[in-house]
Amino acid sequence: MMKNNILYTAPAAQDTVAAVMSREPLFLSPRMTAREALARLRQVGIPQDFLTNCYVVDEEGLLLGLLTVRTLLTLPERARLDQAAEAPKAVLAPQEDQERAAALLDQLEVSELPVADGSGRLVGTFTAEDALGVLKEEATEDMERMAAIQPSERPYLLTRVLDLYRHRVVWLLLLMISASFTGAIITYFEDALAAQVALTAFIPMLMDTGGNCGSQSSVTVIRSLSLGELRWGDWWRASWKELQVGVLCGVTLALVNLARLTLFSQVGTAVALVVSLTLIVTVVSSKLLGCLLPIAASRLGLDPAVMASPLITTIADAVSLLVYFRIAVLLLAI
Repeated sequence: MMKNNILYTAPAAQDTVAAVMSREPLFLSPRMTAREALARLRQVGIPQDFLTNCYVVDEEGLLLGLLTVRTLLTLPERARLDQAAEAPKAVLAPQEDQERAAALLDQLEVSELPVADGSGRLVGTFTAEDALGVLKEEATEDMERMAAIQPSERPYLLTRVLDLYRHRVVWLLLLMISASFTGAIITYFEDALAAQVALTAFIPMLMDTGGNCGSQSSVTVIRSLSLGELRWGDWWRASWKELQVGVLCGVTLALVNLARLTLFSQVGTAVALVVSLTLIVTVVSSKLLGCLLPIAASRLGLDPAVMASPLITTIADAVSLLVYFRIAVLLLAI
């Protein structure tokens, strides 16, 4: 058995497998018998990061196969490792993206995968523990991006106030500027508001509903993209699904709202109809926005979490106001 005889010295980029892999795989010679391998294992000891597999490599370090410890223990004593070794289900490259490697580990339902360089030399292993750390870090980054915060690798209590300020203020400025468009829309239709003041009371409800619907869709789609359940080519299927959900939700909210305004409010039937129709269009458009924007971001190589709640809410607000006032102008003749 060989141990630590192969070193990977190439620079490891931050988000690659090489940055987190174990560099102490358990090496075995193909000429060994099961009895010799177990004796050598007891003599040399087990590496700190060892999990389940022993790797059979030749004198050049080329990966020939692997054996689980369970298999090794159950082999006949005289069985040769080159005959008993199995081919790995997959072999990772050191430059492989960490998230894709973690997804592959889950897809294959294995707890460990070998990592080999371009010539096939075994240089490390990527384990379930490594994958858990990657997924934890990526989930934290996605949560921060979804809240419009620049991700930080330092614990919250150890992060300086100025660093927190820099991580947050840029997004806040962008969202503030983009939100000014909603103010511009209200200003443009101020004559319509003056002619029908009752319309003003429903603006917060319509904007909140649009933002909530967009957030629901975006969270679902971002999760599916992260798990590999959804890809760019599935955009039309996802859009069709969200369109149907949007119509059902929009019609339900509109009917409840129409009944509420008709029975318990002093506004006229025409205003109630305007608000209800706007609800349908707002819900449907917000669902589609929450679905398509993360998919488009993924297609462009951006993190889909960037297109999360704050940004989608801002866009949905502007869309709901435009639809609201256009319907009001048409139906109320103002």
